[in-house]
Amino acid sequence: MDRYRTRRLRITLLALTAAGGLLLTGCGAGDTGDHSSTDRANGATGFPAPEYSRGSGEPDDESRDTAPDDHLSTFALDVDTASYGYARRTLAEGRRPDPSTVRPEEFVNSFRQDYRRPDGNGFKVTVDGARTDEEDWSLVRVGLATRNARDQHGERPPAALTFVIDISGSMSEPGRLDLARRSLDVMTDRLRDDDSVAIVTFSDTAETVLPMTRLGSHRGTIHEAIDSLEPTFSTNLAAGVETGYATAVKGLREGATNRVVLVSDALANDGDTDPDAILERIDGARREHGITLFGVGVGSDYGDALMERLADRGDGHTTYVSTADDARKVFCEELPKNIDLTARDAKAQVAFDPQTVTAFRLVGYDDRRVADEDFRDDRVDGGEVGPGHTVTALYAVRTRPGHDGHLATATVRWLDPGTRAPHEASGALETDALKSSVWTASPRFQVTAVAAYFADALRSTYHDRTPLPGAPNLDTLHRKATTLARTTEDPAVRQLAEAVGEAGHGLD
Repeated sequence: MDRYRTRRLRITLLALTAAGGLLLTGCGAGDTGDHSSTDRANGATGFPAPEYSRGSGEPDDESRDTAPDDHLSTFALDVDTASYGYARRTLAEGRRPDPSTVRPEEFVNSFRQDYRRPDGNGFKVTVDGARTDEEDWSLVRVGLATRNARDQHGERPPAALTFVIDISGSMSEPGRLDLARRSLDVMTDRLRDDDSVAIVTFSDTAETVLPMTRLGSHRGTIHEAIDSLEPTFSTNLAAGVETGYATAVKGLREGATNRVVLVSDALANDGDTDPDAILERIDGARREHGITLFGVGVGSDYGDALMERLADRGDGHTTYVSTADDARKVFCEELPKNIDLTARDAKAQVAFDPQTVTAFRLVGYDDRRVADEDFRDDRVDGGEVGPGHTVTALYAVRTRPGHDGHLATATVRWLDPGTRAPHEASGALETDALKSSVWTASPRFQVTAVAAYFADALRSTYHDRTPLPGAPNLDTLHRKATTLARTTEDPAVRQLAEAVGEAGHGLD
């Protein structure tokens, strides 16, 4: 079914500058509805979550009253991380990101978690929480984890990938198309012999450079096709999308993961530039053939809303590559999760107990809200999730003083990617399981809190949003992130600390 939420892909290829040599040497063979729920509990008077019209992507008035018996929060899962990558790059350049581009869930989902994982397809659910410094308020974390990603030589289904590559004039600057070529070379080397690749290019027109070709003994042919790509004229994204999906349909493989890999700055300036018309070109292939999309952002300028909507309608996800390390991660370490699927149309619903909870607010997921009554309607679109992914949803929750007991139950529902049979898994949290302070909880919980508070600070002026309860100022947040970087010894957390420090120079 059509998705109505708008996604915004933040794309850059400039961030790949100097990544080419590292990419080529850094991959070892062994690397492995129309209306929404309103997230407010019985009698909520603080931090009521806004109502959203799926498709607008923008919050309505946060002070809007809602039904007093509404204690459910329902949303489609999201594994995108593009917003955080773009914000980090923007801050490194000495600029403040536009608050409308900051999506808190993508900040939170940019970091490794320590959730337990299931043995097979689907999810394991973890729910935990900790008290904030603001009276009666806590942060509650809902963690959803898929099974570990198998190595690219493991037992995943074969992949049939159609690379749709932007070779327009804007890709001619050093560090753009040349490094995109090298990245795709690396991805080709990481694929198995029983995988298949097709290549479509587009500028003012689109061309199928290579029909669907089994890797096997044809890697040299595929590399030659990639290396021959040269920038030409304007950007006819519609032609690229249409030709790419037509090529994917023609090369469709039963029993394989059929995916389009779109590499573009999405600056459509030729041909049909109407987003809805372009989206229609994707919809038929998605509905009839189950072809999904993986968007790889390139270019320092980009078509924000268009790329995000393409990924949305294409039942896939997007990434933003801002550094050489990011590029190596996407095209080397995370290749299985970017081409395989363990769950389709995944949605989560959190039920807060009105006996113990007076108010709650979901952090982010503004354009992922789903009507509560649509949670078990499998015709309503959800999110597609691959192996090795974790999805985190963070809530600010106000508990009722003097009332202990059950706090919330989180349930995730998904369809098996092969049979489309529905499955569910749940996890629960009691008030006595809340840690006494966010800052004495586990290091990974603290990282989640820092990422959420950071995103909230960056978008604090967006629609006059109320800060999250217990939010420290950026100087304090920077100190906590720096301590966590030392504790976790995680380079990603160190980068988070650096970004918070850069933001603190101009935002406090």
